[in-house]
Amino acid sequence: MATSILLLNGPNLNLLGTRQPEIYGRETLADVEKRCVEHGRKLGLKVVCRQSNSEGELVTWVQQARGKFAGIVLNAGAYTHTSVALMDAISSAEMAVIEVHLSNIHQRETFRHLSYISKVSVGMICGLGSQGYDLALEAFAKRLKAKPAK
Repeated sequence: MATSILLLNGPNLNLLGTRQPEIYGRETLADVEKRCVEHGRKLGLKVVCRQSNSEGELVTWVQQARGKFAGIVLNAGAYTHTSVALMDAISSAEMAVIEVHLSNIHQRETFRHLSYISKVSVGMICGLGSQGYDLALEAFAKRLKAKPAK
């Protein structure tokens, strides 16, 4: 059975492909999710995709992931810069989280430079467009292979 990874996307990512394509690209969220599921399968991972514009729903999904998933790939969107609740949920989940951003948040407005998510994640990938999701899945595959069996 494949190891499961939860792919969470936050607010406005449902608008990928139409919202500011010069920043976020022309791929839709459905395109990205389909590619991630296929790429995950090649890596021996089962990728489960979810998106919400609601902070509370994202927090609930992180809490529910504990014990069910080996890790989370998270693009929290704007909640990256504002959500202490999401940061606390990740801390409580006791699992690896890799933060992903399509754009380079460090080259954008100053308020985007702060990430509450990075304070509790094992790594951050930003500025590489949707390829960042692929790289996060590859990082999980490598981490899980290196993890000693219990």
